[in-house]
Amino acid sequence: MSAASIRVADAHVHFFSHQFLTMLAAQAGIVHPASVLPTLLPDWDLPPEDHEALAELWIDELDRCQVEYAALMASVPGDESSVAAAVRKGAGRFVGYFMFNPAAPRALETLQAALESGLRCAALFPAMHGYDLCDPRVDSTLRALAEWKQTAAFVHCGLLSVGIRKRLGLNYQYDARLSNPLNVHGLALRYPSLPFIIPHFGAGYFREALMVASSSRNVYLDTSSSNKWMAIEGLNLTQVFGRALKVVGAERLLFGTDSSFFPRGWNGAIFDQQMAVMQELGVAPADVERIFRRNFVDLFGLG
Repeated sequence: MSAASIRVADAHVHFFSHQFLTMLAAQAGIVHPASVLPTLLPDWDLPPEDHEALAELWIDELDRCQVEYAALMASVPGDESSVAAAVRKGAGRFVGYFMFNPAAPRALETLQAALESGLRCAALFPAMHGYDLCDPRVDSTLRALAEWKQTAAFVHCGLLSVGIRKRLGLNYQYDARLSNPLNVHGLALRYPSLPFIIPHFGAGYFREALMVASSSRNVYLDTSSSNKWMAIEGLNLTQVFGRALKVVGAERLLFGTDSSFFPRGWNGAIFDQQMAVMQELGVAPADVERIFRRNFVDLFGLG
């Protein structure tokens, strides 16, 4: 089965904007990014400065790959405006996610501004930003987020590898003690109307992610990336999907690729791998449609 044979929604795409790269370059002390970045990123097309122009590239790419909807994520705090511009340009095609640090100064003002600009999902990276999910500031964030309709909280757990930061020479160490999906459980119970998304099947905390999702009906798992963490747990992708389907069910799995930059564009190889697993497991067509499209559409009220 190919992407052209079913309608697809991708729940995990990074919008690596010009502003995103400029902000990272500044953190790395790169004074003239336009001249330096092509050397550091020789396999990348540097994104256009105009956010709408980058959105058009993604629209054309998703059209070519038969992808109907996609989540676009602002991948550094402060880049919300680039994804907001893309969401407006997409006219219903995109759902805007934004990396958000509840422990940052004036965090609630930032959250409110992002939501008012049309973004829908706050992406929390507690291990990266060094806060505990039990921090009262996280509660304040989720309380404010839950007041909006069809919003969600994305919580990155488990292993964290940020290739772009490494290539720019930036420190990307993180505190793994803060990345356990079990820390999401209490939050999901306190905010039952707010969906929580744990990406990459928990990224090495697969058992814990399953425990949380099995006991909290508002917790979803996204399937994105190469899932290299499987080697740590001695699992392959077929085993991971088989167990997730058995424990969580097809209704709360969200297909994603973790696509990010051009010229690679949409990472169809991830789709092919996951679709091959669907066929190997004999997953019913209705459940394939749930995982690869309908769950995302229903979650954010699209279509």
